[in-house]
Amino acid sequence: MKKALLVLEDGSYFFGYSFACDGEVFGELVFNTAMTGYQEVLTDPSYTDQIVVMSYPEIGIYGINEMDNESETVKVAGFVVYRSVERHSNQRATKSFVDFLKQSGTVAIEGIDTRELIKKIRARGVINGAISTKDLDPKSLLIKLKQQRIMDGVDLVQRVSTEKVMDGQEDFEWRVAVVDCGVKSGIIRELRKLKASTVLLPYTTEFNELIKLKVDGVIVSNGPGDPAVLVKTVELIRQILKNKIPLAGICLGHQLIGLSIGAKTYKMKFGHRGINHPVKNLQTGRILITTHNHGYAVEPESLGIKGISNQNQDPGLVMENVQRLTELVGISPLGFGRVKITHISLNDGTIEGLKLIDYPAFSVQYHPEASPGPHDAGSFFTDFKALALMR
Repeated sequence: MKKALLVLEDGSYFFGYSFACDGEVFGELVFNTAMTGYQEVLTDPSYTDQIVVMSYPEIGIYGINEMDNESETVKVAGFVVYRSVERHSNQRATKSFVDFLKQSGTVAIEGIDTRELIKKIRARGVINGAISTKDLDPKSLLIKLKQQRIMDGVDLVQRVSTEKVMDGQEDFEWRVAVVDCGVKSGIIRELRKLKASTVLLPYTTEFNELIKLKVDGVIVSNGPGDPAVLVKTVELIRQILKNKIPLAGICLGHQLIGLSIGAKTYKMKFGHRGINHPVKNLQTGRILITTHNHGYAVEPESLGIKGISNQNQDPGLVMENVQRLTELVGISPLGFGRVKITHISLNDGTIEGLKLIDYPAFSVQYHPEASPGPHDAGSFFTDFKALALMR
């Protein structure tokens, strides 16, 4: 087994073993609490430039199959597990987890105490890190790490968005434009289940190009990085809203809709990444168990709503407030009218859903396509179809 080194920007480091490819990678260190779904995590464009730590101790048990990729290639910068499993056991598997990483050229490390590492991230917040099989000197690798520009203020979407308009299949009942900020295959799959023809658009698309496509509605997809740098996409969304074209957003798309109506976004301490996050639907009172992958969130106070986010607040007090909530309505600072908070995280009070009362638009912070994860939130797509066909 070949030695590997993981260094964090605070100077701490962990020695382990390489179980995939040789190399040296840098990224923002984040953790995912899912027990399953490692194939979807590896290929999710939202993880671009991030080194992902899996909290579950054994990864690779059921191998890799041909159907569960969320994009064409592995998107994570690096991967960290306690123990990799090479001999898989599942009838759907076509290759092992380890072979998949080797074939994709991924740098990965095992044999370190992932519990200690995740506790450090949880206490300190997200932190940049580096994995190397070439430079095993912690001081030397730390110097290289500090020279990197990672995540904040960087447009990562340009690396995962389609470069040209890609039109969908012929047999359809309705037509949807998907603004591709790093869309997961699961989102397209769910739309096609509802007989939607999907038109994939670059995130820099101009509104006059969109309007020529004669779509019934627009979805702004998930994707990586800081939403505040995507100025052109925010302007596109404003034009969609002004023309009252049915609109929905998922994850990064939710944050971009928030920015387009004048809300602010903030970087969370360590984000939400997992498949068992409880979210309260304030419209029905129902609790949804949801899939998450985000490090930014919409700031409620920027919409005139106080007391629900735990950013710099007492978590116990925030949760007392959240549990009593049945309705929250704010106002768009840019004149897009009233904004209803439709969903709230029961872990920390983060805004998980928005609905514009005076415009045909809504969004969710979680992943309703549930790949991987529970299917509690699948009604998002049927709700969007109903909105789009009402026009």
